[in-house]
Amino acid sequence: MVNYNNNMSKQTKNRVFIVEDHPIFSMGMSELINQEEDLEICGSADNIACALKAIGRLQPDLVIVDLSLKGEQGIDLIQEVEKGKNEIPMLVLSMHDEAIHAERCILAGAKGYIMKQEASESVIEALRHILAGNIYVSSKIMNKMVNRLTGKPGATDISATNRLTNRELEVLTLIGKGLSAGEIAETLHVSPKTIGTYRERLKEKLELKHGAELVRYAVLWVEFRMP
Repeated sequence: MVNYNNNMSKQTKNRVFIVEDHPIFSMGMSELINQEEDLEICGSADNIACALKAIGRLQPDLVIVDLSLKGEQGIDLIQEVEKGKNEIPMLVLSMHDEAIHAERCILAGAKGYIMKQEASESVIEALRHILAGNIYVSSKIMNKMVNRLTGKPGATDISATNRLTNRELEVLTLIGKGLSAGEIAETLHVSPKTIGTYRERLKEKLELKHGAELVRYAVLWVEFRMP
């Protein structure tokens, strides 16, 4: 579903589009942003298909996207927008820890990453920072990315998890957090059989023989990656 703002002022403002499947959170963000003299919401969508159509039509100055949409991943929208070469900057808002997902989102084409619980305090700053042509992430993540690019000692330790798809990484993270196959299926809005398939792919890619080894790997990986 797409919502459009039909009451936009004639004053020149930076137009922001929101992709979020939680109506209350979307409304809260819209109210917060619309209070700013230089920003306004031009529309919103709750799924990727509708978002792509609306973004193509409205050509907003910036898109805010939730990383986890119902049955979909916001990173897929980022990649689709990048394919279209629209050069529309995107800011990710997520419940998922940035230590796991921020760098991947930036590499996919996003210009910023904010944890949802911090959004009310930092989203305006992030929007202006990105609209000025910069990348907005925490100093911790920025330092990590800079270190990797500059090849500093210990910065190029490429994990086997880099071979995983975005969905496989999400499943691995949920396994590491102790969720059962059924709980993961419910969280990701897929069938338990699908989760079983992902588990087999993870064992193959990570060169693990048994399910118990996968669980131990996932737990250690989450503990290592979490701040």
